[in-house]
Amino acid sequence: MFTNVNTRMFTFVETKKSMLKHELFLEKKLFGRYVTNDHIQQLIDQLKEVVEVNKVGLSVDKKPIYTLTFGSGKKRILAWSQMHGNESTTTKALFDFFKTLNKNEKSIEKMLSECTFCVIPILNPDGAERYTRFNANEVDLNRDAQQLSQPESQVLKKVYDEFKPDYCFNLHGQRTIFSAGYSSNSSVMSFLSPAENAQRAVTKTRKIAMEVILAVNSVIKSGLPNQVSRYDDGFNPDCVGDAFQMLGTPTVLFEAGHYPGDYQREVTRKHVFIALIAAFEALALNDFDGSSYQEYVKLPENQKLFFDIIIRNVIDGAGKTIDVAIQHEEVLDCGVVRFLPKISKVGDLSEFFGHKEIDGENNTILINKSGIIDDSLLIIDEISINEVDFARNIAVI
Repeated sequence: MFTNVNTRMFTFVETKKSMLKHELFLEKKLFGRYVTNDHIQQLIDQLKEVVEVNKVGLSVDKKPIYTLTFGSGKKRILAWSQMHGNESTTTKALFDFFKTLNKNEKSIEKMLSECTFCVIPILNPDGAERYTRFNANEVDLNRDAQQLSQPESQVLKKVYDEFKPDYCFNLHGQRTIFSAGYSSNSSVMSFLSPAENAQRAVTKTRKIAMEVILAVNSVIKSGLPNQVSRYDDGFNPDCVGDAFQMLGTPTVLFEAGHYPGDYQREVTRKHVFIALIAAFEALALNDFDGSSYQEYVKLPENQKLFFDIIIRNVIDGAGKTIDVAIQHEEVLDCGVVRFLPKISKVGDLSEFFGHKEIDGENNTILINKSGIIDDSLLIIDEISINEVDFARNIAVI
């Protein structure tokens, strides 16, 4: 699937060998959507033999925030994950990457000789434990880059100031709603070189980040055909990526998205792992200067064209033919993330796509025993079509 690449822009040497062995690096102690400090503590303790572990601060609830530092090269790479506590896919992929550090892989040895890494595996441990985007003070840390009102934001900025990175990787997860452009392809991975100003000028710093993204895409696109996209680059100085880009550090946003059927994000995890290896190897082997960024704009931009389920061609209580879109609300229940189906949109949904689609064949639909169906976001307890129980068809796991 992956071949050695030598182009005018990028050089990859051992990518094929390392990427096809992801199963050997899979950290099996991490699985699913719920990943917290408790899950990674033992893994961090075990990594102390190959990385430098430092407790660099505390969250609002006094949970430790760690950095893992390794490598000896002059190129300094800072990465952080779970700034939003419920976006754990990139954290899982990071721990898969950490397992490569003592495997004597030539590509990894080259990375470690050319680069020095500083990684914060969970920046928002309180949000991770609660499975929420926000920290314990209900603040979105990715809107706190200027005020630095929260201890977690202060930790990240302190690490940035002291480590003085040449490149930053802002690792996130995105919802199931995104398509890769105006298409029926789910956006499994999207990337962004954040804007530095309201004009969204393509500065040299942005160009360099764009080149890194192109290097990654050149590796992952064959495994994700038409499923790689770019995130909207609307400028917000309160966002950390924009803020670090403004400071002159090329910053790459990763958004781990939805692979069809993969609600636990285990397939996506593999692709994030591949993307991380591709990015780090590209930085180890290349000196990006911003001269070859132009293909970046050809990546399709994320669009919001997906629902988890669309039930098409059904008749409501008023005799009207409608489509019904269902979106799952992620709810933490005794340490397990459950997916509760809710009505999201009703009407003619011919311009949208469902990760699962059901043809109602012009039969009557009842939701919660009612034919009155609107987008009031009601939790669905039962669905029937022509008085036949249909609940089994809306299950995702």
